[in-house]
Amino acid sequence: MKILFLSFYYSPDLCAGSFRSTSLIKQLKSIKGVEVDVITTMPNRYASFDVGALSQESVGNVKIRRVQLPRHKSGMRDQIHAFYAYYKAVQKLVRNENYDMVFATSSRLFTAFLGARIAKSKQIPLYLDIRDIFVDTIKDVLPSKLAKVAKPFLTFVEDYAFKNASHINLVSKGFEDYFRCRFRQPSYSWFTNGIDKEFLELDKLSVKVITGKVNILYAGNCGEGQGLHNIIPALAESLCSKYQITIIGDGGRHFQLRDSVAGMSNVILLPPVKRHELVEKYLAADILFLHLNDYPAFEKVLPSKIFEYAAVGKPILAGVSGYSASFIRDEVPNAEVFYPNNAIAAVEALNRLDMKSHDRSEFIKKYQRSNIMSEMAKSIISVGKKHE
Repeated sequence: MKILFLSFYYSPDLCAGSFRSTSLIKQLKSIKGVEVDVITTMPNRYASFDVGALSQESVGNVKIRRVQLPRHKSGMRDQIHAFYAYYKAVQKLVRNENYDMVFATSSRLFTAFLGARIAKSKQIPLYLDIRDIFVDTIKDVLPSKLAKVAKPFLTFVEDYAFKNASHINLVSKGFEDYFRCRFRQPSYSWFTNGIDKEFLELDKLSVKVITGKVNILYAGNCGEGQGLHNIIPALAESLCSKYQITIIGDGGRHFQLRDSVAGMSNVILLPPVKRHELVEKYLAADILFLHLNDYPAFEKVLPSKIFEYAAVGKPILAGVSGYSASFIRDEVPNAEVFYPNNAIAAVEALNRLDMKSHDRSEFIKKYQRSNIMSEMAKSIISVGKKHE
């Protein structure tokens, strides 16, 4: 069985999509009789993080081809240009190739659309891995006039992608109602995000006595979706002098965050770091911070950051609502939730945290990425065989 594997991000890029795809490929690679053709991009998640990668490499039954994108940042126009370059390159690369199925992982709707176009043209099954509901999200993050103009086109793209799928995997149970009532033809699964090997058993190593300021750490994207520019200034002003906030990352709203905390001595902004360095930063922190903007679409999501943070064993302060909030309350010991963009509620939640280490071994066992991706790889092969 030959599988075309489409992922806009892949190792060594730094983002949830890259980590998920890389782990899944490791599992597919171990299955006999399977050949995987990965077409992704050269590392491009952050303009401020530059790391080299081969444009083409082969390891056993896996071939990886990386498309070079035009230089871009995180703005909408730049992202459209970048994806269009990827779209054109993929279409050219697969034109004369024969595959048995297409797999596409997508927080960006157009990766799913690209997979659907290829699968339909070659008359082969399509397996979609959906990490975000683009049409549902875009109405919140775009200006209202632009969202109103764009929605009919994006809805058409969404319908085309999902109605042509044989199977759809949803990373969050919060997505279920949205998909079930709109797209009844595909079969569904829920292989969620998980914990990568870099974070396994770190809770045993992370006990730390606080001797100076309490370090609250956020590491990840600084975009409209995270809304750090809305919460961090107010939170920093509300905290007493014993707390320090450290932000590691970059993104479309980083400039606004930077300007909003200018002159605040208790907020430190650092650029993205490689993953092994990030683990060290987690271990050096006292509290791990997570935040999503106050948008209805984000009530359905389940951020991958929850799994990394929980595995480290540190107290977690999370500004989330909806499904994410319920998941954290039910699954993650010593994590406190507050409503997004509410600094007063954030301080109250912070004061409820226990600064001692808590046992999260059951959570770690349940959500090891390798186990989840192993089952997902079997699901992909099963869908392919049904359509042989």
